[in-house]
Amino acid sequence: MKQDKGVSMTKRRKQLTSYLVSYAMIAPAIAFLMVFVIYPMFHIIQLSLYRGNATNPYKQFMGLGNYKDIFFVKTDFMEALKNTGIYTFYIVVILIFMSLIFALWMFDDRRINRIAQTAFFTPHLVASVSCAFIWSWLFSSDTYGLVNTILRVFGVPPVNWLGDVRTAMGCIIAMNVWKSIGYYALILLSALKAIPTEIYEAAKLDDASRLKIFWKITLPMLSPQLFFLLITITIGSFKVFDSVRLMTGGGPGTSTQVISLYIYNYAFQRNNTLGVGSAAGVVLMLILIFVTLVDFKGLERRVHYQ
Repeated sequence: MKQDKGVSMTKRRKQLTSYLVSYAMIAPAIAFLMVFVIYPMFHIIQLSLYRGNATNPYKQFMGLGNYKDIFFVKTDFMEALKNTGIYTFYIVVILIFMSLIFALWMFDDRRINRIAQTAFFTPHLVASVSCAFIWSWLFSSDTYGLVNTILRVFGVPPVNWLGDVRTAMGCIIAMNVWKSIGYYALILLSALKAIPTEIYEAAKLDDASRLKIFWKITLPMLSPQLFFLLITITIGSFKVFDSVRLMTGGGPGTSTQVISLYIYNYAFQRNNTLGVGSAAGVVLMLILIFVTLVDFKGLERRVHYQ
């Protein structure tokens, strides 16, 4: 009996040691999340209840007054929300569609495709600020703007790309698609190469057409990666800031004003409006949580995990 009890105690000690080692391994990650994710979430909610600035954030308690201002008093928040929705819709649709097209094109192991993979992925490695400056030069309305220079060769009058409400948002979308398409295309390409060839061979034996193979085999097998792209692109597009800030500054007028830029302007560019910017940040956080939950509840059941 004493021997059995000793074995049991030794086993429990080993199990406890294993638990302690496991928790010690994940402790840095938990601490990082607590400091840089959980605490800021609750802190921004606290700031949204006050009127103040960066040096005196709790100057005056406002309750839900800041939320009332952004929804019912200030009209620019709803404009920023609409612009963010438009930007997100086009970015998600164009990026997923074009990434899939490029991935299918680069699937064959040819030299031109290997070069294309490097060429498409390179913009993703370039800082967003640098990309914004490059594309600002491309779309510049001055004589050195590359796009207008090319148009001038064909006798087309120059266009104020970044200063026209009809084209400014399209320029920002084009820049961000160019920067990100290589990264997402490579994700889909790696997933394509992981699909077992036996499945395609069986489909060809059944005399299935290429279109049917794509809809019945390729697309379902890519659904986990497509779902991942949908979530990450949606969240990233709602938080777009640097390209808008540098290329248009939210203009002309408020045609490219997005929520992140709205938060920045009210939190750091205006006096005693930190609470308004924080309230907008809380709304953005809730929108992202809601959109993510809708995606998981509505679309995850259609994902085909191997």
